[in-house]
Amino acid sequence: MIRVTENFRKIQDLLAKAAVEAGRSADRIQLLAVSKKKPVEVILEAAEAGQRDFGENFVQEGVAKIKAAGRDDLVWHFIGHLQSNKTRDVAEHFQWVHTVDRLKIARRLSDQRPRDAADLNVCLEVNVDAEESKSGVAPDEVAELARAIADLPRLRLRGLMCLPAIRNDFDEQCKPFRALRELLESLNEDGMRLDTLSMGMSADYAAAIHEGTTMVRIGTALFGARD
Repeated sequence: MIRVTENFRKIQDLLAKAAVEAGRSADRIQLLAVSKKKPVEVILEAAEAGQRDFGENFVQEGVAKIKAAGRDDLVWHFIGHLQSNKTRDVAEHFQWVHTVDRLKIARRLSDQRPRDAADLNVCLEVNVDAEESKSGVAPDEVAELARAIADLPRLRLRGLMCLPAIRNDFDEQCKPFRALRELLESLNEDGMRLDTLSMGMSADYAAAIHEGTTMVRIGTALFGARD
């Protein structure tokens, strides 16, 4: 049996410890619980422990959980690759999308966001390591895309997200996160008001915290190994 509540407390302690070591306030670092492939029951257990933000990778699965949870105090983040034919469900049910990398996707989300809903929070996914196997906009194309998306109605551009190549050394883990932070800082120097760096997972959260992440995405350490 997975001890979600116990794991939640341990993760909070680990994030706080990493924040202290990085000279940062733990209050500035948000835990995004990655709940893909996990039943709604464990999500609700985490919610009872105090977790509010949950990340889903698959549209149909995520929408089903949102409906099954039946709670309006939870915040749902879409963190998977988003195809254009799935944007309506995301626009209608989620509060965040971390993986926008094309203007076409952003326009569809803007058009399909319900008029009575709050603006949809959006992060641009950046392919920091230029990996052919991964989605994401190239770093040198981020500024142009960010400016275009910032003008769209019913979207609120919040920041940048990355999923770098696996690295085992702390200093090496820091490099892509530092590059993403510097990219966000550059955008803000040009007049944008971005406040979110979605970076860091179970294996590299300490490096991400060291480099300024505001949101770490953790699943296995909280919910256990996926089937």
